[in-house]
Amino acid sequence: MESKELAIRIAKILDKKKAEGLKVLSIRDLTVLADYFVIASGTSSTHVRSLADEVEFQLGQQGVEPQRVEGYEARNWILMDYGGVIVHIFYPEARSYYDLEHLWADAQPVDLSGLLEEEAAEE
Repeated sequence: MESKELAIRIAKILDKKKAEGLKVLSIRDLTVLADYFVIASGTSSTHVRSLADEVEFQLGQQGVEPQRVEGYEARNWILMDYGGVIVHIFYPEARSYYDLEHLWADAQPVDLSGLLEEEAAEE
C-alpha cells in the first residue's frame, strides 16, 4: 500500500473513533524518517489507547502491521511506526508540550476535506 493511501486510511480510522485535531503531514521532502505523519489527540488516556488499538486492529485485519509501537503503557503519546507513515496519538497536554506541528512547520498538510465523517456531516 502506498504511504499516502495508508496515511489517509489511518486518518479515517482515527476519525471514526472520534480523534481530535486530526492532521496528516507530508514530510517526505524534509526527512528520510517517513513520508507522512498522522497526528491526533484523544480526550483521555483511555481514549488515546483505544485509538491506537483501533488503528492496529483495523490495519491488522488487512495484513498491515506496525514495525514498532512505543508509549503504549504511558498512554500520553503513542507512536506507531508503519514505515512510510508514523502515527502520533497524544493526550492533549503532551501534544501541546511536544508541539510537532510547530517543529515540522515546513511539512505540507494533506487536505482531508471530504474524507472525514465530521466534515461530511457539516456539509
